[in-house]
Amino acid sequence: MRFEDLNWMDVERYLESDTRIILITGATEQHAYLSLFTDILIPSKIALAAAERESVLIAPSLNFGLSTNFSEFPGTISISQQTFDMVLIEIVQSLFHQGFRDFLILNGHGGNILPARVEDLYIDGVARVIWYEWWRGKAAQNFQTRHRMRIDHANWGENFPFNRVAESPNVEKMPVNLSYIDEGQSARAVLGDGNFGGVYQVDDALMIELFGLVVNEVVGLLHSLKPD
Repeated sequence: MRFEDLNWMDVERYLESDTRIILITGATEQHAYLSLFTDILIPSKIALAAAERESVLIAPSLNFGLSTNFSEFPGTISISQQTFDMVLIEIVQSLFHQGFRDFLILNGHGGNILPARVEDLYIDGVARVIWYEWWRGKAAQNFQTRHRMRIDHANWGENFPFNRVAESPNVEKMPVNLSYIDEGQSARAVLGDGNFGGVYQVDDALMIELFGLVVNEVVGLLHSLKPD
């Protein structure tokens, strides 16, 4: 259930029996041959699949994150840590004021960090907050270990059919030394097409399996937030 498919009265009725909500954070940034919206599309698809099973509301996504390292790549839109924090804090505060108490934040971008003030709501026992990054969860970690392939930026691990906008090279790229960027070298020069290294694409059957495992994990997290 997405906000765009409901009116305010629908949300009010929902709150009579459930206080859970899914928030999606990510980024608009380069992902080599994949969509610039990759860090939004992946958690959004996961949220839709999990929410359907748990009948949980999904708020509109926050489509921008901390992407300064990719500012040389056209299409990347970056915001500051301060801006990200303030927007997410005010989103949570607004929803909290209306009666939402159990927040699952599906973050799709590794550069984003949970704002301390949102975390304080959990620490103070005022609300329950789970910050989840799908590629760092047990499901994805076990999957990549089992198949001996590392999930990395713009490689096979993010190459789902739904965010594929061009044909990916049928090769394996050597891992990129990111320390060169930290030392001041151009990200474009270091990264080339933007992929951090590894196989660009694997069989869709593997990606469907990975997606299903991650969705199961998210369903479990949503169930743990269900009001007594």
